[in-house]
Amino acid sequence: MAQQVQLTATVAETQLGQRLDQALAELFPDYSRSRIKEWILEDRVQVNGKTINKPKEKVLGGETVAIDAQIEEEARWEPQDIPLDIVYEDADILVINKPRGLVVHPGAGNPDGTVLNALLHYFPEIADVPRAGIVHRLDKDTTGLMVVAKTVPAQTRLVEALQEREITREYEAVAIGTMTAGGTVEQPIARHSTKRTHMAVHPMGKPAVTHYRIMEHFRAHTRLRLRLETGRTHQIRVHMAYIDHPLVGDQLYGGRPRPPKGASEAFINTLRGFDRQALHATMLRLYHPISGIQMEWHAPIPQDMVDLIDALKLDTEEFKDQMDW
Repeated sequence: MAQQVQLTATVAETQLGQRLDQALAELFPDYSRSRIKEWILEDRVQVNGKTINKPKEKVLGGETVAIDAQIEEEARWEPQDIPLDIVYEDADILVINKPRGLVVHPGAGNPDGTVLNALLHYFPEIADVPRAGIVHRLDKDTTGLMVVAKTVPAQTRLVEALQEREITREYEAVAIGTMTAGGTVEQPIARHSTKRTHMAVHPMGKPAVTHYRIMEHFRAHTRLRLRLETGRTHQIRVHMAYIDHPLVGDQLYGGRPRPPKGASEAFINTLRGFDRQALHATMLRLYHPISGIQMEWHAPIPQDMVDLIDALKLDTEEFKDQMDW
C-alpha cells in the first residue's frame, strides 16, 4: 500500500556543487539514493518551486526542496518483536530507555531492527502517526531516554516544543583529558565536507549549543553532565571533539584509548574494550503535550559506563599522591 508523503528541506550551503540526487540523499537519509533518483525522474521533486527531473543537476546551497514522495509503507516499516525498556506510558506518549546498538529509525544500512519497528509491534496504532511518533533520536550506540508520541496531536506539540527548546535533555559522558571547568560550546554544525558519515563544526552549519559541567575528575579523563539547547546530529560528540575532549570510545571523533602514564594492564584493557561513545541520555524533562503538566524522568547510566567509571576511579586512587588537585 503506497502512502503519499510531502518531504521538505533546505539545501545546506556546504552542499554547493553536489548533484541533486546526492544532496537529497543527505537531506533525507531515511531513503536510499536510488529511491530518491526515482522520485526525481518521476517529476516528484521541486527546487524553489520548479520541477527538476535531472538527478545530475547541481545544487548551489540554500534552495528549498519539496518532494511529493510515494512510499511503500508496509514494505518499508515492518512491525518487529524487539524488546523496549518502557520507563513511562500513557494514552499520548511513551518514554523509553534505549540500549546501545539499537538504531532509532530505518535508514541506509539499517532497513529494520530499529526502535521504530519495535514501536509498530508494541503499539500498532502508532503507524498512523508520522515517523511512528519519533520526534528526536539518539545515535545507535548512545543509550538513554527518548520520548515517543502515540497520537498525532501529541506528536505535533512535542515537535513544536523541541523547536521552541522547551524540552530539556541532559546527558552523562566521559571525556578524554582533564577538564578544569564547565562551560558552553556554541558552534554551528554541518555534515563533514568529505567524510559524509561525519558531522563537523562549520561556519555555514546549523546553530548548536551544548552546556557542560564537571561531575568528577579522574587522572586523565573527566566525567561530565551535559545539557542540549539544540539537537543536531552527533552534537555532543562533535562539540566535545571540537574542544579537544572527545568522548571515550568515540571512534568517529577521535575518542581512541589514551591510557595515562603508568596505567595498569587491567585499566588499559578496560579503556580499549570500551567500544562505543561513553554517552547516556540520563534526564528528560518536558510539559506533557496534552495535559500541560511538567514531567521528568531519569535513567541511571548503564553497566558498561558504571564499569568504566569504576576503573577510572581505581586508577585515580592508585596515583592520587601524584595528582595536582
